[in-house]
Amino acid sequence: MRKADEERFREFARAHAQPLRRSAYLLCGDWHLADDLVQNTLIKLHGAWHRIARTDRPVSYARRTLLRCWLDERRRPWRRAERGDGAVPEEVEGGPDPVVAVAAGDLRAELFAGLARIAPRQRAVLVLRFFESLSVAEAADALGCSEGTVKSQTARALAAMKTVLGHEAPASAGRELE
Repeated sequence: MRKADEERFREFARAHAQPLRRSAYLLCGDWHLADDLVQNTLIKLHGAWHRIARTDRPVSYARRTLLRCWLDERRRPWRRAERGDGAVPEEVEGGPDPVVAVAAGDLRAELFAGLARIAPRQRAVLVLRFFESLSVAEAADALGCSEGTVKSQTARALAAMKTVLGHEAPASAGRELE
């Protein structure tokens, strides 16, 4: 890799490693695994940087790569039998970090626990749409699916979250006009 490309990659990695780590944590619920996922993502990005640097959306590419790394990790045999206990072993210094909300006893702790209990694709849709504030089209691009799939997965994920959090999901959602 040329020196200029190497420097641009380093700048990109410095600027986006923390947001990618937060997204990875929201997906997997484990800071150590989130660090591994970001590291794997950056390794893959480095290998393809000569192509990525020419695009106008390297963050989208990074987000998609992170999602794929997480989904691949979930498919590994040793992950199927392993479940996290939900305890965070490290202290985090201030900021709008999900772990701060959990440590402070904020109501968002319930949300993070609920995210850990829904299906991976549904969790990914909720993280992209509501935590990353992506549009339906951007989420579809990141997930590699259609916009209709994102919309239906979002609806199903919200219903699953209501069930997991102990709120009733309406049986006739969207039929108020009938």
